[in-house]
Amino acid sequence: MSLPTKQLNAKSLLSKEYKNLFKEIKAKVLSSQLKASIAVNSELIKLYWEIGNAVCRRQQKEGWGSKIIEKLAKDLKLTFPDMKGFSLRNIQFMVQFAKKYLQIEIVKQLVSQIPWGHNILIMQRLSNNKERFWYIKQTIENGWSRSILENWIDSNLYLRQGKAATNFKNTLPATQSDLANQIIKDPYCFDFLTLRKKYDEKELECGLMDHIQKFLLELGAGFAFVGRQYQLTVSNKDFFVDLLFYHLKLRSFIVVELKAKAFTPKDVGQMNFYLSVIDDLLRQSGDNPTMGLLLCKTKDKVIAEYALRDIHKPIGISEYKTKIIESLPENLKGSLPTIEEIEEELSDKNQ
Repeated sequence: MSLPTKQLNAKSLLSKEYKNLFKEIKAKVLSSQLKASIAVNSELIKLYWEIGNAVCRRQQKEGWGSKIIEKLAKDLKLTFPDMKGFSLRNIQFMVQFAKKYLQIEIVKQLVSQIPWGHNILIMQRLSNNKERFWYIKQTIENGWSRSILENWIDSNLYLRQGKAATNFKNTLPATQSDLANQIIKDPYCFDFLTLRKKYDEKELECGLMDHIQKFLLELGAGFAFVGRQYQLTVSNKDFFVDLLFYHLKLRSFIVVELKAKAFTPKDVGQMNFYLSVIDDLLRQSGDNPTMGLLLCKTKDKVIAEYALRDIHKPIGISEYKTKIIESLPENLKGSLPTIEEIEEELSDKNQ
């Protein structure tokens, strides 16, 4: 039995329009190959956007459904057998990609500077372009791997960065102040630590040192560790800074004081003393003023802002979060592995 003329015409029109779509995309792939190797990231990302955009436009114009993407994936793989990236799932990502970023200029200027895997992660996990662009810029600036990027997204870095109580605007030059505010987070996420409910500052410090790599990762790029319980001698009396760092971008020493309790104004007085001493004893020509970071179990933001108001040394005050259990043997304080680390260890042994 032959098909009605109307159905034949519709099928013929679909076939014709599909051939035009495939021809257009094929030309784009060939053009991309001529401009640069398909492995070059920026050219690859732009190509993916163009493919996704071409499919979107035709779907809107012709009313095509998802079946057309299946056919497109099959035909592209047959036409370009030596090229990867034309799976059904990846072309679906290309379509989503074009819908998220409507202008090719945004892709050229920013999005194409990070790998495709990073783009998929950002596209899937984040709901608005303002947040996406922030993570893209941070990835470019800091050279984040995909796993590090995922870690920062999981810990809501976008919402934590620049949220600490500080007096940087009043104590540092504008460019230095802006960078310092970007570097300091609130709260800090020390979920790699497992502490007893009534832990003390020594226990917190030991735990951070036992996980120094994870601690440095949470602090962010640019922190170089100088010392723990760093000794300062003033008028024949010894004083000890919990943790001392040097920040390579800020070009300044950073004193980190750990508090296993809520913030109190007297903490600022102690920090101010340490900063003055380090500026006199350690700061070299070319170094910027020493900065202080108070990491407290909790803080009242209003009290913190009053405490910093007339202080002339740059100080930031942040909270931190850890994993807490009811009791912990003395020899395991701060160093007990997390649930994730135990699961990873068991997984490795079973492989």
